[in-house]
Amino acid sequence: MFTQPDSQSVQKAYEAARARYADVGVDTDKALHHLAAVAVSVHCWQGDDVAGFEVRETGVGSGGIMATGNYPGAARNGEELRADLDKAFSLIPGVLRCNLHAIYAETDGKRIERDQLQPNHFSAWIDWAVKHGIALDFNPTYFAHPMADSGYTLGSRDETVRQFWIRHGIACRRIAEAMGRAQNSPCVINHWVPDGAKDHPVDRWGPRERLAESLDTILAADVDRKYCKDSVESKLFGIGSEDYVVGSHEFYMGYGLTQGIMICFDMGHFHPTETISDKLSSLMTFQDEVLLHVSRGVRWDSDHVVTFNDDVKRVFHELVRGNALEQTHVALDFFDASINRIGAWVIGTRATLKAALYALLEPTVQLREMAHADDLAGKLALLEELKSYPFGAVWDYHCLKHNAPVGPAWLDDMYAYDRMVIRNRLNP
Repeated sequence: MFTQPDSQSVQKAYEAARARYADVGVDTDKALHHLAAVAVSVHCWQGDDVAGFEVRETGVGSGGIMATGNYPGAARNGEELRADLDKAFSLIPGVLRCNLHAIYAETDGKRIERDQLQPNHFSAWIDWAVKHGIALDFNPTYFAHPMADSGYTLGSRDETVRQFWIRHGIACRRIAEAMGRAQNSPCVINHWVPDGAKDHPVDRWGPRERLAESLDTILAADVDRKYCKDSVESKLFGIGSEDYVVGSHEFYMGYGLTQGIMICFDMGHFHPTETISDKLSSLMTFQDEVLLHVSRGVRWDSDHVVTFNDDVKRVFHELVRGNALEQTHVALDFFDASINRIGAWVIGTRATLKAALYALLEPTVQLREMAHADDLAGKLALLEELKSYPFGAVWDYHCLKHNAPVGPAWLDDMYAYDRMVIRNRLNP
């Protein structure tokens, strides 16, 4: 249906674009070299609607995590999920990572409580990643469990509940360490907890004090930080925590900065009119690294598939302008069960990489000189003119160089996989 353009036409268009960008002082070859080093961590949970492979009783609450839709053929096990990821990765140019949650442990049909998880429960993932040269990242799953039904985990008043989740956090850090050793590079492990209240709590202090104490205990465990790189993630509100979230932005900013722990900014975890692009320079004045969760909220933190929109562009412009792209761990976080899941991965990851390239093609030095000279009209005019520059030709060339489909040609692969693999899961 969608024809792959021939390589000569892609090359010719790129040569014309390279000359056009050179007129404003931009070296497109250099930009593409920089982009090739940007590794996006693709989240496994888009592939099965955040269900996981846990052997557990039914009726467990979502903990504020809910994928909506009924597109057929979600992955049912690790083998299917890894096959789906393989297909998606083949349609995306560049270096990719894979981001796992603890609920994707493979336990041979045995029920293993989350505080008892071990690296061997992720051996299939580690073997797959090593085989394909993919680095893994990891997340404790502090939600969708009977021990989270009260709405509180690491901040719980119930010491039995709190200790369970502390043990889970420690177990997950040891799993992340094992992943890091296997790939000989750090595994980023991100701690997000759903703790909060639906309506006005009387005590806002106690849960935050307990959360800090719990994190202190988890992070004090004997784990090699050369291979396990921790981060903490805030949220404005969630389902069931509309009024009060224990792990707020202010809480984690304070905790991360005082404890030397990396902070995660999720694009959907703030007020709908508040963007994280302005926060990056504030945080990175004091911290060397940041974890970025690229997502798209629609009216609220709804984790829609990422598109090449202004919010994503602004974030990457800030990272490039601040020379902070190499210090940023880029990960995706969305889940849409209403569309083809391979398509969701490919759309969101390619959009994220497009935003990085778009920012790298900006004549940042010239724009900064104009701003410092108070040539504000010139700065604004150049930014406007750049919007019509042949960015797409540079992106197409990047796809060609990395053996990924150019333009919408990847859709044919998605349709074929859907027809031959996804639909057959309905009638095994």
